[in-house]
Amino acid sequence: MAGTSAVQHGHGHEHYEKSQLIIVVMCSMAGTLMQALDTTIANVALPYMRGSLSASQDQITWVLTSYIVAAAVMTAPVGWLAARFGKKNILLVSMMGFTVASMLCGAATDLTEIVVFRLLQGVFGAALAPLSQAVMIDLYPIEKRAQVMAIWGIGIMLGPILGPTLGGFLTDAYSWRWVFYVNVPFGIAATIGLWLVFKDTHRNDELKFDWSGFGFIALAMGALQLMLDRGNTQDWFGSTEIVIYAVLTGLGMFLFLVHMVTAEKPFLPRKMFRDRNFTSSSVVMFVVGAVLLASSALMPPYLQSLGGYTVLQTGLLLGPRGFGTIAAMLLVGKFGNKWDPRVLMSVGTACVSFSLWQMAQWTPSIAFNELLVVSIIQGFGFGMVFSPLNLVAFATLPGQFRTDGSAFANLVRNVGSAIGVSVSVMILTDSMQAIRADLTRFASPFNRGLAVNAESLYMNLQLPTGQQTLNGMIGVRAAIDAYANDFLAMAALSLVMFPLIWMMRRPSFTGAPRQEKQSLGESAPEGAVPKPAE
Repeated sequence: MAGTSAVQHGHGHEHYEKSQLIIVVMCSMAGTLMQALDTTIANVALPYMRGSLSASQDQITWVLTSYIVAAAVMTAPVGWLAARFGKKNILLVSMMGFTVASMLCGAATDLTEIVVFRLLQGVFGAALAPLSQAVMIDLYPIEKRAQVMAIWGIGIMLGPILGPTLGGFLTDAYSWRWVFYVNVPFGIAATIGLWLVFKDTHRNDELKFDWSGFGFIALAMGALQLMLDRGNTQDWFGSTEIVIYAVLTGLGMFLFLVHMVTAEKPFLPRKMFRDRNFTSSSVVMFVVGAVLLASSALMPPYLQSLGGYTVLQTGLLLGPRGFGTIAAMLLVGKFGNKWDPRVLMSVGTACVSFSLWQMAQWTPSIAFNELLVVSIIQGFGFGMVFSPLNLVAFATLPGQFRTDGSAFANLVRNVGSAIGVSVSVMILTDSMQAIRADLTRFASPFNRGLAVNAESLYMNLQLPTGQQTLNGMIGVRAAIDAYANDFLAMAALSLVMFPLIWMMRRPSFTGAPRQEKQSLGESAPEGAVPKPAE
């Protein structure tokens, strides 16, 4: 495309010069990256925030919970908001609100303030990822879709991966407040760029809001997120609080499904789910979210508590996974329209499963080279799955469902992430307790292995030092095996993606053997590949 050529907008007749197009893409991507980073960047700073804000261990987790719950609830109505008020207005409000909320989080002086400001951050940040995806799909013709989704995928995938790295560096070098302040300059620049360059989209002033549908899904998502986030600290269903959340989740989901089936114009269009590619890709997106964030959440404590690495060292060790993701995204962006995306996703799934199986064999003394190679393979695998997945998901989805579809896909990924983290922590805790209980039966004066040679000196159960030494060794062994159980569980979950991937249709614009290419003028009609849902 020549530098002076124009790119037709997907929802109207506006045109962008190449330089304007680059600005819009960069600004919308900045919002996506900021929102994705903030799902994990604050995790490593929690111990420092706890001391500074005089909060208990249970209280400080609300810094994460408030953000996750608000983002989950407000992701659902993004499609309606964009259709009613225009993508530009919602993007600008979201970007400005997220930037101001980030600044307020950094300036918070007590726990109440930061929880409220994190809630606002989640409210405004919810629309950034789905809208940026919809905008980038609108701006480019269908034959450029692989490159566009690769660019967008880099922001989404690098956020959870680089969050602990950047958070560890900022906390170690400055303070936990810079975990939030880092968003401010990028947010201001992105807001100005979108305001000056991005052209508004069509809006429907007569569109009515489905308050019942929104209320039901908000109840379900809010209660689910609270249940998942609080369950590990409240003994799950042994707690009345968690039981209440579970009941509200089930009630909200049941009412939402009934409403969606019976309502004339439901909150989420029913026809959207008749598209086989979109429905299958949504399930795969759930699995990707669960495995990606769960593995990202488990690695820092593994390296710090068992490997003895500092926060900064841990962040640097996790960095190579991001390089693998970038490499995969660039590869898919270049060849995504020439190769079958199902093959690419299968290769990526195999890489993810293999890397998780390898991680299950790790010990704290793992060689640096092996850690590096496995991390890169895992990042490469996630990149090979995520970018083609978004390509296939929207290939046959009619254009009028694009923003709703993007919002739903992001919601599913976020729910998968929350469930993945909660279940992985539950498996880790339960496995550690069970393995420790099993190993302690060998801690007996009648165990002859503890009564000979050096063991009789270092692990003499008649001496307090011997008891402490043996207790520490049992704890470490139990933790190693518990982490291995978690990694094996995630490897098994990732295998679920294989049959789902091959349930999808291959998009015709990816160079299928029997492809019936049409003459693409400015851009292909959205329903032309390969046979959209009725």
